[in-house]
This record gives sequence, structure tokens and C-alpha cells, in this order.
Amino acid sequence: MVAFKAFQQELDARHDKYERLVKLSRDITVESKRIIFLLHRITSAPDMEEVLAESEVKLDAVRQKILQVARELLGEEMHQFHRAITAGLQEYVEAVSFQHFIKTRSLISMDEINKQLVFTPEENGKENQTPSPDAQDKEPGPWRLRITPVDYLLGVADLTGELMRMCINSVGNGDIDTPFEVSQFLRQVYDGFSFIGNTGPYEVSKKLYTLKQSLAKVENACYALRVRGSEIPKHMLADVFSAKTEMMDQEEGIS
Repeated sequence: MVAFKAFQQELDARHDKYERLVKLSRDITVESKRIIFLLHRITSAPDMEEVLAESEVKLDAVRQKILQVARELLGEEMHQFHRAITAGLQEYVEAVSFQHFIKTRSLISMDEINKQLVFTPEENGKENQTPSPDAQDKEPGPWRLRITPVDYLLGVADLTGELMRMCINSVGNGDIDTPFEVSQFLRQVYDGFSFIGNTGPYEVSKKLYTLKQSLAKVENACYALRVRGSEIPKHMLADVFSAKTEMMDQEEGIS
């Protein structure tokens, strides 16, 4: 009975930790989505730097949530709790890679993301969060959390959908340069995912089809701009592109 009582306490503590991580992951997901929505304002905002500065402040707040996750996982095997936090980490990767693309027109690496998730004891004290019961007696900092390759790949796969939406918004605002930059970038990302093929995790191969759809829609926009851009007024380009996109979606649904 004494032994089983100890097992019960250990399992209860593990279950409580898992639930805390699920809640933190949900918060990270919500805040990351808000950052993505904010970044979409870039195409119409008069001051791009102001939007980027605001997004950086919000990303710092998300990293504070990730810091809490890192504190919960200190001394634990991360893969035992990975399912609880993977959704939030994927959404964070999507948000930070979207911001990086807007700034540099390139893809942020997994190592760069992980470097941003190393927290010193000073950063740990930015917010007076009540530590979890398991983390109170552990060594303070540096706290770190590593994004897994699967989280990184799935976050980048989701990024392609946001870039497709950015392309649509750019066309609507008369920006004819961004669609071609996005198209070239998406081709490189698609080529990289094609090398993985069916050898990677199931979720990656599953998202490859969505990635291909996003690339096709962006290439369709570039085709319309290149072939008919001179004869269609800029304020009507978005309507033409939307009509072609709806037609493609219907054909895919029929097939």
C-alpha cells in the first residue's frame, strides 16, 4: 500500500504538470495567432516599422510563456510531454518565421529560433510568475527550451499559408513585387519538403498537399500579374485573382 501510494502521488503530479503545459500551450497558440494577424497589417499599414516593433513586443510576451514551459520541463524528459506543447510551439514557429520573412525575405533557421529560447536568470525574473511546485526546488536558470525538428517543419509548412494570404493582400493593395518574391520563396520551401517526401513524420507529408495548393495559388497570381497586369487596373487585380482562386478550389473539389 505504501508503494502504491507513492505511485499515485507521482502519477497525480505528472498529470497536473501535463494539464499546466496544455494550458500554457493554448495561451502560446492564441498569442501567436494574434501576432500573425498583426503582421498581415504590414501590406496596408503606412509605417511598417511600427507594426514590426509591436510584433516584437508581443513575441517577447510569448517567450515569457515559453519560459514557463521550460521551467515546468526542467529535469523532465521533454518527449513525455511533447504532445501537450507541440501545438503552441508550431504556432510560435509560424509567427516568428513570418516576422523574419517580412524583415529579410528569407527563412529563419531552427538554430536561430532555439537561440531566442535560452533565458538567463535576469530574464526569468521579468515577470513575477509563481513557480510550479516541481520547479521551486530546482536550480535557477539558465532556462531553455529546444524546438524539435518536427515542430519546426510543421510550423514552416503552416507559414506557407500565411504567405499566400500576404500575397493576396499585396495584390489588392497594388503591390506587384511581393507576389513574385513570395512565389520564389515558396518554390524553395516546396523543393525542400519534396526531398523529405514520405520518409518524414506523417504530419509533414500530410501538409505537403496544402503547401502545394498555396504555391499554385501564388503562381497563378504571378501569372495574372505578368500576363494581364498591364491591361487590368491595379484596384481590380485582387478581384481577378480571387475569381481564379475560387475556380481552382472548385476544380480541386470536383476532382
